[in-house]
Amino acid sequence: MAAPKPEEISFPPMDQLQGLEYCIDSNPSWGEAIALGFQHYILALGTAVMIPSFLVPLMGGTDGDKVRVVQTLLFVEGINTLLQTLFGTRLPTVIGGSYAFMVPIISIIHDTSLMSIEDNHVRFLNTMRAVQGALIVASSIQIILGYSQMWAICSRFFSPLGMVPVIALVGFGLFDRGFPVVGRCVEIGIPMLILFIAFSQYLKNFLTKQLPILERFALLISITVIWAYAHLLTASGTYKHRPELTQLNCRTDKANLISSAPWIKIPYPLQWGAPTFDAGHAFGMMAAVLVSLIESTGAYKAASRLASATPPPAHVLSRGIGWQGIGILLNGLFGTLSGSTVSVENVGLLGSTRVGSRRVIQISAGFMIFFSILGKFGALFASIPFTIFAAVYCVLFGLVGVALFLGLSVPEYFREYTAKALHG
Repeated sequence: MAAPKPEEISFPPMDQLQGLEYCIDSNPSWGEAIALGFQHYILALGTAVMIPSFLVPLMGGTDGDKVRVVQTLLFVEGINTLLQTLFGTRLPTVIGGSYAFMVPIISIIHDTSLMSIEDNHVRFLNTMRAVQGALIVASSIQIILGYSQMWAICSRFFSPLGMVPVIALVGFGLFDRGFPVVGRCVEIGIPMLILFIAFSQYLKNFLTKQLPILERFALLISITVIWAYAHLLTASGTYKHRPELTQLNCRTDKANLISSAPWIKIPYPLQWGAPTFDAGHAFGMMAAVLVSLIESTGAYKAASRLASATPPPAHVLSRGIGWQGIGILLNGLFGTLSGSTVSVENVGLLGSTRVGSRRVIQISAGFMIFFSILGKFGALFASIPFTIFAAVYCVLFGLVGVALFLGLSVPEYFREYTAKALHG
């Protein structure tokens, strides 16, 4: 293999991050790798549940529709992650749903021709097909830019100094998904935030049989403890007479995912019917695809460093973008209600655990596919309250600067409940 050109090296090997236990091609034991893969799966669940939970009710969908969309999104996430780690950039990156697609999808939902449909189920199906058509058309941008190597030409001009704000803004731009969501149920949000920070940052040198278990599995341990605590609060009747919104954010039995999920269901292309195509919808979606393109490029650079990998050359980045375009095409064919991008929170988890192994991410993709087919089991983990995930995002979205992220996110929480709510 030819040595990389000087202009393709963002930082020499001696400047790679120190202290990583496993880099991209070195793997932990199978038991540890499976546990770490499950941890990445649990983290990816947050976004996979949040996006459909917000969008499906706007479309007139039922809880059963929401569960099917969550299962489909996870199934396609698993496929896209395997494709990217095997044939794309081959970096340890989870390819998940993106909030960048929310705005064009909401604009499609509010299209007057769709809103005028009185039957909720018919409106849900027609809206889903319209979103599918827009995603299929918009995916062509990344496919063309990637496989034509045009993005390779563009990415040669990305200097390390230029990529720093891109990588930072990818995480900082999601500050409204951090502490404001934690504040919706402070009883479990604040303990989760404190526990996760304590385990991953301050108790990370605690060893069990020479394994830094609190650093390596901080996310899994924290979520297990706080989820059990939240279930205890729910079972004891703490929220019985609280407002409906509080119950929805705090209780562990309000998601209606387990009861609505089938035991076994395999998602398949065109399961919602034939996609419909509209030029206005497609152009709106193209804007989100361009945002996803730039966001993913920055995340690939961050993942390569956190995995102690050689910085991806321009042609590899371009190939990865091409495969990501294939991923968005699959999103459109299956009907996931979101496009694909590199999961920023999972990139953050690479740095938190100091494990950049590609095998771990591929195992997490296996969990996504497996639990999306076995609906009841997947729905059990998907019923974890959003507040718990939001506390994790406060750390992982802002891994490049937790203080800066919280500096944006905490004031947004107070703004949401004072100025925005029109009271002091």
